[in-house]
Amino acid sequence: MLGIVLGVSSLIATMALTRGIEDGTRIFMQQMGGLELVTIVNKEPSSRKYEFANLSPGRTLRDAEAIRRSATFISHVSPEISLNTAVATDGGGNPDRRMVRGVYPDHFVIAMHQIAAGRFLTALDLERGSRCAVVGDTVAKNLWPGIPPPLIVGKSILIDNRPFEVVGVLPLYEMEEQARARRSGRSISRRWDPFRQKNETVLVPFTTMFHELRSGAFPLDSLETMKLETLTVRVGDLDHFRPALDQVRRILDTTHRGVDDFDLETRQDWFDRMESSVRAARLSGGLISAISLVVGGIGIMNIMLASISERVREIGIRLAVGARQRDIFWQILIESILVSLLGGLLGILASLGLIEILKTIAPTENVPVLTPDSILLAVGFALAAGLLSGLYPAAKASTIDPITALRYE
Repeated sequence: MLGIVLGVSSLIATMALTRGIEDGTRIFMQQMGGLELVTIVNKEPSSRKYEFANLSPGRTLRDAEAIRRSATFISHVSPEISLNTAVATDGGGNPDRRMVRGVYPDHFVIAMHQIAAGRFLTALDLERGSRCAVVGDTVAKNLWPGIPPPLIVGKSILIDNRPFEVVGVLPLYEMEEQARARRSGRSISRRWDPFRQKNETVLVPFTTMFHELRSGAFPLDSLETMKLETLTVRVGDLDHFRPALDQVRRILDTTHRGVDDFDLETRQDWFDRMESSVRAARLSGGLISAISLVVGGIGIMNIMLASISERVREIGIRLAVGARQRDIFWQILIESILVSLLGGLLGILASLGLIEILKTIAPTENVPVLTPDSILLAVGFALAAGLLSGLYPAAKASTIDPITALRYE
């Protein structure tokens, strides 16, 4: 029975852990933009295009504008350039070293941002090259400790010693488990924070970033030829996902003069890889649990065979007074199934404790999730182990000769 207990508990715990990873991945992906996001990345040109690589201007603002004009299935386009520089309040104090990012207003939708106070960057800010900024929650708290976001809006910050007005403050981005822990006053240790970049971000208009902060470092570049660090687009409708990618490829093939020095990185590919990893982990855990169940089944079969050898005379008496062979068969088989069922129930109780232990050591974004399906599946496997392990002892018991059995001592 111990093998059944271990097999059932480990199977339920494994399925709960992999379900937690799967749910955490889905939630994280949705908070980071969902499957609709497509990132245009650089890559080495193919061998047949390699000698023409210098003809391509690379990933520039012209790509973003061409996609915005011509890709009908693309709803938002977000080109981005950045600069790691000092950020401080206009009153002095200790400056923070932050990654300041120049973005388009579409970045608000693409990055799934929200606004805690103020507003986001607008097309007018972009057109005028306004010195305005939107800061993340961590940046706001570091620069103005104890001041609520509404009172931060309108204050000035120095970015690379240039004054910028704070027009918006982003909320604190965190996983649901983190939020619950914070509200309850519990502390959660984290090895990796998926929202760190969003919480520590400083966003300024793309044109302001180029003219005020980046043009001095790249004097030969124009706004249109400036190489982008990131170029992300959002597909308006997932039903047209593949046609949207085809549109983007055709446009980039034109702007890059036929050089295939770009690639489209989709969240679908990333999600499929994650799903494959989760399935592999679930299968590995299931195989380990199956081994425990097999061991438990062998143990039950041995115990039932030993029980039969001790009950030969009892079986002979039952057969002598009118019991049929199938009655003996079902008696032994039901006993075997009941033993495995009891082991399965004990395994469920053990799995509850095991899952609580896993919750304390698992990352908060991948907290194990217990589902009824996993319990039913584990109990079903336990019953199957009991059924299979009881067939041979039941068959052996039902074929005992009653005359020989009555003589057995």
